Amino acid sequence: MQVTDSVIAITGAGQGLGRSMAEYLAGRGARLALIDVNQELLDQSVAACSGLGAEARSYVINVADEEAVDNGFAQIVADFGGLDVLVNNAGIMRDGMLLKVKDGKVAERMSLAQWQSVIDVNLTGVFLCTRAAAAAMAEKGTGGVIVNISSVSRAGNMGQTNYSASKAGVATMTVTWARELARYGIRVAAIAPGFIGTDMVAQMRPEILEGLVKQVPLRRIGEPDEIASTVAFIIDNDYLTGRVVEIDGGARM
Repeated sequence: MQVTDSVIAITGAGQGLGRSMAEYLAGRGARLALIDVNQELLDQSVAACSGLGAEARSYVINVADEEAVDNGFAQIVADFGGLDVLVNNAGIMRDGMLLKVKDGKVAERMSLAQWQSVIDVNLTGVFLCTRAAAAAMAEKGTGGVIVNISSVSRAGNMGQTNYSASKAGVATMTVTWARELARYGIRVAAIAPGFIGTDMVAQMRPEILEGLVKQVPLRRIGEPDEIASTVAFIIDNDYLTGRVVEIDGGARM
């Protein structure tokens, strides 16, 4: 499938990697349905993509809300006449240790709210959006592509029980859906980014950032466009499905 003229929906498109993906694909001639919960940030993304000559529209959708997702994707299909690609990028972090013990007693533990909020967005949100997008693609009968954003943390990372579990789930759902949806001409793949230079990473204390870089064999953090270009590669390569592409500078060996 070619990026040019494809209708591509991107969740979490108001900032960070989602915004970078939107601008990169806009430069390749995509037609963009940009999804986020923040209208102001979406407006900025739409303006940036429109400035690159692309057709772009905004949709305020909570990806963890089943009704909002189903209605939102129905509106996208109505507005664009179909849907070719979905990029499941929306995600949150609520880091914390499973528990902390002080003087032989449990002083702190990860709350159910910390766990559930991450699972709701990062895992359930991917399920709901993929279900809605795949249904639209299957009914149109012209195939499609779904790109999920996992993480190197899917292998497990201290302080990220919730996040790691959600991203491991995204990776396994990717393989499952690739097998289930191939009969409808729908390919499903995932990207597992390492440390990428988003605003969140840029705001880290210098000593923490330096420690992260030391874990990367290439001795640098990745650029957002290096993830965006991988999204385009997955869309372009019609023989790629059921795989998780690691873009991490060699951090996960």
